[in-house]
Amino acid sequence: MDNDPAVLIDGLVFPEAPRWHDGRLWFADMLAGRVMNVDLEGRVETVLQAPGWVSGLGWLPDGRLLVVSMQDRRLLRLDPGGLVEAANLEPLTSFICNDMVVDESGRAYVGEVGFDIHGGAPFKPAALVLVQADGQARVVDADLACPNGAVITPDGRTLIVAESVGDRLTAFNIAADGSLAGKRVWAAIEGLGPDGICLDAEGAVWVASPMKGEVVRVLEGGEVTSRVAATSLMPLAVMLGGHDRRTLFICRAPRPDVAMGAPQGRIETLQVDVPGAGWP
Repeated sequence: MDNDPAVLIDGLVFPEAPRWHDGRLWFADMLAGRVMNVDLEGRVETVLQAPGWVSGLGWLPDGRLLVVSMQDRRLLRLDPGGLVEAANLEPLTSFICNDMVVDESGRAYVGEVGFDIHGGAPFKPAALVLVQADGQARVVDADLACPNGAVITPDGRTLIVAESVGDRLTAFNIAADGSLAGKRVWAAIEGLGPDGICLDAEGAVWVASPMKGEVVRVLEGGEVTSRVAATSLMPLAVMLGGHDRRTLFICRAPRPDVAMGAPQGRIETLQVDVPGAGWP
């Protein structure tokens, strides 16, 4: 693995939820409320501008984009005529919605923060909501510690969720109807505070840890096999993409209160040995 990341694009506010799709890296510039994509030469385009913060991205089987609208707790869909509501998550959640993963059939698993963590509110368990492709939504787990990034294994049978406040990655078995069972700790690392994650073909998970300032590759059980050195900017999320899925994209930004000033966020690239797998 090349340990010297290269800057692909800078001048962003708070890049999050990177996804490799149709030969480009798609991402949410979260605090700027926009969805963008960039090619491997750094040519960038803005796909949409939302009225508030945006996070998780995914696609329905027919190619329409799904995006999480965080503050009003809605799942939005980009139709030919513009953004429309795919599901209202407010009745099923208690605070800001966050990242998600969308499977092959268009089912979206959307997490929420659960409580005002930055405002000093007491801890409150958070929900993971399943939104079917037709917009029907239900809670599939109500006891998570700030579910954040999530991945689904290539066989579609296992969901792994980063619990940011729980310092762990938690796994579930996925039933045919999308329900979850067999909840278990996949890996626990003290102080990890996992944010965005992605999966590789050996079953390891790359984890962005803003708390540690590191990006790490973790095996089931918690063994760390690779580390990307810390920089002055927090790593927020990661994605394996590129033409052979061996390019690790790393989203970085300063703290949210600093990020709202002069844009300092950027996306870096790093070549790794094991390609990406599964969803997103």
